[in-house]
Amino acid sequence: MNKILLIIQREYLSRVKKKSFIIMTFLGPILMGGVLAGSIYFSTLDNEVRKILVKDEIGITRGKLKDDKNIKFIMTEGDLEMVKKDVIKNEYYGLLYIPPISDPKVLQDKIQFLSKQQPSLTMLSKMTNEIERELNNQLYLSEGIDPEKLKRIKSNVNIQTRNLENKETSSEATTAVGFVGGLLIYLFIFLYGAQVMRGVMEEKMSRIVEVIVSSVKPFELMLGKIIGIAMVGLTQFILWIGLTFGVTTVVSSIMMKDKIDQVTRTVPMNGALDANIDDVVKKNTSEDKIDKMLANIPVTKVLICFLIYFLGGYLLYGALFAAIGAAVDSETDTQQFMIPITIPLILSYIVSANIINNPHGPLAFWFSIIPFTSPIVMMVRLPFEVPVWQIALSISLLIIGFIFTTWLAGKIYRTGVLMYGKKVNYKELWKWIKYS
Repeated sequence: MNKILLIIQREYLSRVKKKSFIIMTFLGPILMGGVLAGSIYFSTLDNEVRKILVKDEIGITRGKLKDDKNIKFIMTEGDLEMVKKDVIKNEYYGLLYIPPISDPKVLQDKIQFLSKQQPSLTMLSKMTNEIERELNNQLYLSEGIDPEKLKRIKSNVNIQTRNLENKETSSEATTAVGFVGGLLIYLFIFLYGAQVMRGVMEEKMSRIVEVIVSSVKPFELMLGKIIGIAMVGLTQFILWIGLTFGVTTVVSSIMMKDKIDQVTRTVPMNGALDANIDDVVKKNTSEDKIDKMLANIPVTKVLICFLIYFLGGYLLYGALFAAIGAAVDSETDTQQFMIPITIPLILSYIVSANIINNPHGPLAFWFSIIPFTSPIVMMVRLPFEVPVWQIALSISLLIIGFIFTTWLAGKIYRTGVLMYGKKVNYKELWKWIKYS
């Protein structure tokens, strides 16, 4: 046991002292802050007003098209060809042409937008919605239906979800929490599992391992390396969370302060007070809604289970990555053995989209029980109130799976770590596993 602890200490300290670890630990949150600052900054740059000429041959949109901060509609008359030349001459963004067709059902497929550039989906959607509304009004009138009366009696249903204890719940929040948790575990296993594999390969090729195994058993060396690198990853992960939160908080406060100052300078004082009050009310309402959404997620249970699956999934796959590193002499030789390991991970990530739609179905149950897929799938399911017995069964099987893969990898590791210059296949690995 003391030897394993020494190996863990060596692996941990040798990696956390590396410049690459220190640089990436601080660079990651800074990059996240930079991405946030860039998104906020670039969102304020799109102040260009695109002028669009509208040639409406039947006048259904006259005075009906609504401008916004980026689009301004300008009605025009005259010959179509002359209007097209006017678009080019005066650098209008484009021409919205509504032909002289009185039947709205025929007209809906004949409207054109002519421009030098391909319009964005947002712009196209706005024009479509504006014209569609007016065409629908024409259809309502032709059937003797008053559009204004129809608008007044229209209902907007907003279903509030609650549990049997009458506490408010949110499918959006639970989906986001579950998916992010599963994604983090997916990335962690690949990132640090690959580090285990490369570390074993480096020691094997440099012949350092020959000296080490003279003092410790190969299984102890493998286990110490896996746990040591897991602690490195956990340390970096915790630091990333803390530093990212701090950096993004500072960036958000600075960027939003500049935005508020800009609004204060540009908005006239007589209307600014009411606008600011409305903004504050909307902001507080949205913040309260977010707080309520998160308050009804079992955060403590999710965090505890995240840590268990986080480490359990890594230890299960880390042992297999270590076995691959011991079996091969170069990284190019790892491809044939990586496929069987990565397929369950990729599959569990793919089926997560379906599991979100039915978190208590048979597919979700079995994928959250099988050890090779449970770390990701169970994290996706957890915010949806998974029964305790299923969680207990899943964790128990994950522990058993970790013990089995560690035993299996140890069989391969003890032979492969001292094997040089030989191309290994699955038949050879099976021989190593059967060695007593």
